Order: sequence, then C-alpha cells, then structure tokens
Amino acid sequence: MIAVRIPIDVEKKLAQLAARTHRTKSYYVRKAIEEFLEDEADYLLAMERIQKNNPRISLDELEKKLGLAD
Repeated sequence: MIAVRIPIDVEKKLAQLAARTHRTKSYYVRKAIEEFLEDEADYLLAMERIQKNNPRISLDELEKKLGLAD
C-alpha cells in the first residue's frame, strides 16, 4: 500500500470525477499510475533505441516499404 499526498484542489477534482462516474478515487489514481508507467516504459525504450544509433527511416520510406504510399 502507498499513501500519496496531493494538493487539495487536485483531490477535489478527483472526488468530483469519482462521484460523477460512480467510481472510486482509488480507481482513477490506479489508472493514472498505470498509464504513466506504460508511457514511461515506452519513452525509455525509444530513448535506448535512439542511443544505439540504429538505422532510421522516414515515415514516407516506411509507408512505401509497407505498400501504404499513394
């Protein structure tokens, strides 16, 4: 279990959202953390790949390679 302090205005917004949607505040906090962790993992993976100097291709080149270009 983790206890987190958040500003009162943020807690009020969270409480309002929870009340409007009949969900718990914990539900929204958990979802926000899960989404952040997924985004952060994607970002770190992208940064690792950039730092490895792997060959890169443009979006146009990728579309042509996949037969999606006009």
